[in-house]
Amino acid sequence: MSHPLQAAGIKFLKILAKHSDVIMKAYLSGRVNELDFDAKVLEKLTEHGVLWRPEPGEDLRLRSSIRGLLENNLRDERNRQLDANIGTKLALIKTVTSHYKEALHHQNYAEAEVYIEDLTEHVYGLVDSLKSNVRNLWRRIHNEFGYVASINAKIRENELAQSQLTEMRKQLEMFQFDELATIAGTSRELRRLLVVQLQRSHSEISQELSIAQSKLIDLLGKFRQYLHRYQLLKGFVLHAQQKPDYQVKDYSAKHNVPSLFNHAKAIIKPASIDVNNIEHERLFAEVVSHIKEIRHANVGVKDKRQAQGFEINDIEQIDIESDLIKQNVESYFCQVIDSGQGMSALEYHQQNKLTLDKEVWVYGVINGYQGLSSEEQDFFEIGTEGHVHPQFNGNYIIEDVELGLR
Repeated sequence: MSHPLQAAGIKFLKILAKHSDVIMKAYLSGRVNELDFDAKVLEKLTEHGVLWRPEPGEDLRLRSSIRGLLENNLRDERNRQLDANIGTKLALIKTVTSHYKEALHHQNYAEAEVYIEDLTEHVYGLVDSLKSNVRNLWRRIHNEFGYVASINAKIRENELAQSQLTEMRKQLEMFQFDELATIAGTSRELRRLLVVQLQRSHSEISQELSIAQSKLIDLLGKFRQYLHRYQLLKGFVLHAQQKPDYQVKDYSAKHNVPSLFNHAKAIIKPASIDVNNIEHERLFAEVVSHIKEIRHANVGVKDKRQAQGFEINDIEQIDIESDLIKQNVESYFCQVIDSGQGMSALEYHQQNKLTLDKEVWVYGVINGYQGLSSEEQDFFEIGTEGHVHPQFNGNYIIEDVELGLR
């Protein structure tokens, strides 16, 4: 330890020892009556952080660090009990507020000044009591109920603290700030005390209690876990005393390991679905109904659907050459027109020495006549020559046709 720090610590402890009467009276009464002590002594204790004043005009109070030091060393059992009697203090505050407003109404300002001082003391006393209860509760939580020896006693103390905390939360529900705001009215001083100060303290204490409750529940679970382990160990010791020849078996060599020693996860056996089991039909239907259809994006479709360019070229001229039959048919028709006399198709075939088959030629002439328009057919007169088929009645076999003008 460095010399300046050591000197400062010794000086601080001497101050505490020299003014122990002031400190203990502040610890027991909660505040310091400044008329009972020298002002220089109080100022010196305030400078060294032993006493503090909440607001100008308020009484001096003992710092929480000094109070905690005394509580731990004195093992003050009062800290185990939380003062949750908030309703009585609230009722007293409302009563003093009514006295103050009545004194103002009768223009008795001196009496009103006394009432407002009394009201201020009650409000700050209530806030200090709530904060002190929360502080004591947290101190017990941080010590993990170290003032009791057994785990069962710690569990009972934890349950007691939870019941006291629950009672404090119920008492905090008695703060009706709408009612307090109505009582305060338009008075600035009353609104500062009954609304602003109480509401701010109420919010801070409620948050602290919520955190403390979660911590108490966590501690209770830890204590119960300790208790179960202790009972297990105690039972094993008792069993070993009753059976000195007992030896721990090698459970790893057994097929069925007791659940107490088996911490391995169960192995999932292979299984398959029996689709022929009618009893499972409904279950299968539900499973199938929850199967989601997955559609993969058709990559590349967009590229495939894009328009492709093409070139439009001039259509090549196609020359349709008239076949030989058509040319001869046209020549045959022209010769009939030019001569003005009728002529059979076979006579023209023989006269022009055509190489076409006679039957094909006659059939081509008939087609050429049928291919003319009705107006053109009116210029010609065509007749057929042939004979009836000897075996089938009604079948007339054309052997030649004769074409002439009308």
